[in-house]
Amino acid sequence: MVGVVVPMLNAERTIAATLDSICRQTYRKLDIVVVDDGSTDSSVAIVDGKIRQDRRVRMIRQPNAGVAAARNAGAAGTAAAFLAFVDADDLWAPTKIEFQLDALKRGGPRAGLAYCWFASIGQNDQVVSFGPQPLFDGDAMAALCESNWIGNGSSLLVRRSAFDKAGGYDTALRAQGAQGAEDLLICFRIAEHFTFAVVPRYLVGYRARPDSMSHDALQLFRSTRLVLAEYLGKFPQHAAKLDHHLQAARQWYAYRAAAAGRRSDARILITEALRHRPLAATWHFAGVAFGIARGRLQRRLGRPAPLPLYTETIW
Repeated sequence: MVGVVVPMLNAERTIAATLDSICRQTYRKLDIVVVDDGSTDSSVAIVDGKIRQDRRVRMIRQPNAGVAAARNAGAAGTAAAFLAFVDADDLWAPTKIEFQLDALKRGGPRAGLAYCWFASIGQNDQVVSFGPQPLFDGDAMAALCESNWIGNGSSLLVRRSAFDKAGGYDTALRAQGAQGAEDLLICFRIAEHFTFAVVPRYLVGYRARPDSMSHDALQLFRSTRLVLAEYLGKFPQHAAKLDHHLQAARQWYAYRAAAAGRRSDARILITEALRHRPLAATWHFAGVAFGIARGRLQRRLGRPAPLPLYTETIW
């Protein structure tokens, strides 16, 4: 049995599509637990309708406590030996769980986590861009120290034993006003004790909405910095890799803040990036500015840049 945990907060626009993508999995032995984290819109009523359609779906309700607490509540609410987590606005390809279970079996009992690739999707579920294509398999600690190549929690399938060994999702980041890097943190904690397995396919549609937590780039950077500081203390031999990771986070979240119209946050992150590595950051931001200008010109000329040559229908 695979327990699928769906934390939900005011997701009336997307929760139906998310649940449909879960229920269409080719692997059928699913215990689907939606954790309502204090929704005030029609999300609960939509889930109630899905419960009547598919008896594998059920719901737990709690006062708002944050995404980490909601995921932990869902994990505690199922006895499944494997756990998968998916945000209430993301989508899964039909073979996601099937392929990841196969990868964990091939990896043996030391394989605690399987991940896959993801595509970013727009409001109409169309693919906007494709995420990184990591192929790290086995001991993942050094690679995680260098960069966050998993990208989001909807890509994970975790053994229950690995989840428990990691202590579940850490709620302390939210308590520090730095919610957002819980997925990265649990990957680190699992990597301390277990190996990883990869499924090199685009099996997750990751949606970044204007009103989602993913648009608070400064908070996400603070969250990432806290996680990396913890692992600098644990693995000082990877200090150079962790420093590279932190600088990449400054640059990435500066871009995200600017794209979301948070100019003050973008200035803070750009200033910090330039102070830390002046020459490299200058070249990086100059390249970003050139890419944005080129994209605008192509759109004006009616020649938008093509997507990568992956045209298979994912969902």
